[in-house]
This record gives sequence, structure tokens and C-alpha cells, in this order.
Amino acid sequence: MHSTNHISRSSSSDSGSTDWISDTIHGGSLRHVDLTTGTNGWASPPGEVFNLRSKSYFTKRHKSPAGDYLLSPAGMDWLKSTAKLDNVLSRADNRVANALRRSQANNNSMKSFIFAVNLQIPGKEHHSAVFYYATEEPIPSGSLLGRFIEGDDNFRNQRFKLVNRIVKGPWILKKAVGNYSACLLGKALTCNYHRGPNYLEIDIDIGSSAIANAILHLALGYVTSVTIDMGFLVEAQAEEELPEKLIGAVRVCQMEMSSATVVDAPPPQPPRGIACNKVNHHNKS
Repeated sequence: MHSTNHISRSSSSDSGSTDWISDTIHGGSLRHVDLTTGTNGWASPPGEVFNLRSKSYFTKRHKSPAGDYLLSPAGMDWLKSTAKLDNVLSRADNRVANALRRSQANNNSMKSFIFAVNLQIPGKEHHSAVFYYATEEPIPSGSLLGRFIEGDDNFRNQRFKLVNRIVKGPWILKKAVGNYSACLLGKALTCNYHRGPNYLEIDIDIGSSAIANAILHLALGYVTSVTIDMGFLVEAQAEEELPEKLIGAVRVCQMEMSSATVVDAPPPQPPRGIACNKVNHHNKS
């Protein structure tokens, strides 16, 4: 529907280099499904369904439909384990990191970068919904996204934003989520940032907020009848950073809890050689 979202793929001069992204889109336990009719899977909603801060936001408070994503969708994982899953891209069994490694072993995709959002859902069994986005081209260091990736955790906590909308679901859930349609995640929840040589992963601990936890468990009660759009972005807080752009977005379509891939509990220490930055939390207004 919106092939221009895949901005970095069509511009790549190396025909073999983007095969890994195609593999990761179609390789998870949750299928890549049709945007309007799909169930128990995920799709990429057009940016226009999200209203973000426009060029005139600070003078007129205008918002406007978002355009194309900054990064290409690269798949979703729905994982289950006996313990919380942190820094999944550093795991030896991570299919997305492995797909990129295989491509790079053939001297392709050497400039590729993965951006992952890991929603950690507590419970008797721990679940993680992991959304992956990628680019084949270097992210400009002076851009807002580049500054976010290279910035410190305090900067990230002040800027990392979720926008969401219930596409399909019961009234009670629409009412509950409606008040939280835009949220600075680093201020509302505990976020851990893991910076690897070619990735940034953001682990969001849903259990760190009683409100978020309650809403999420309400949603999980209706999960097979709920379709939700989530968009991720770096909040613009200065005129020159406008208009806001989506890093990426996902539509999760009537998911079934039982679709989760079971993975081993993580080892007590991350593997050697992985760059792993934990966030230090300070209460700042």
C-alpha cells in the first residue's frame, strides 16, 4: 500500500544487500499480514494515520499527518521466556541480528543499522513484543534521529515518544487507551538503551508503571479482538527539529498469545564484546 515507506531499500545500489530485510520481515512467529484484513500478525500502517507536530507547531500548535517512515520495517518478534528478555539483539539466537550478520559475511550491508523497540510484558511468563526497523544507509549524525542514537540516556528519556491508536477493539479499551495516545516513554516507564556496533535497542519495562501495566493487561484480555497502531519517534522540541518524523510504525492485528516463540532465559551476563549501555534513572521533571 505504501511502498515508499521502504526508503532505504529502493535506493540501495547493491541488489543483494536488502535480502536480509526481506528475510526478517517474513521470518518471525507472527506473520506479516494484510493491512486491512490480516489477523494474528503485523503490518505497516501508512504514516498518514498518525498526527505529529507540524512545521508550525510552536507558533500555531498545528499537527499534521506524518509522512514516510525514516527507517524500513524489518519485522516483529513475539517472544516468551521464563525471565525478562533484555538486549535481544545481542542474543546468539536473535534471527534479525543473524540475518544481518549473514549478509555482512558476504560483504553486503556493511553500513546497515537496526533500530529495535522491545516492549517487555511482565507476568507468570515474560513476553516481549520486539519491533525492528532498519536502514542500509548511514543515519546522518546531525539529524534528530542521529543525535538520539548517539546521545546520552537522559536525552533519550526526554525525547522517545510513542503515538498509538486503537484501530479495532472494544469500547472499554478505546476509552482506557484514549488518554494515553501520545506518551514520552522514557518519562513514563523505565527504558534501558542498548547500543551495539550497528544497532540501538530500547527495552521498555511495562511493569515499571502501574497505569501502563493495568492498561496492557486489560488489552491482553481482549488481545484476539484488538488491532492497534503504534508509531515511534523522537519528539521535536525546537523549531529546527520540525516537522516530526516517524522512525517507524507497526499495526499489530488481533494477536494470539499462543503465537509466541519460546526462547531460553537469558544468561546472567551478556556475551563478551557486546556494547551494552544501561540507563541510569534520575527523577527529572
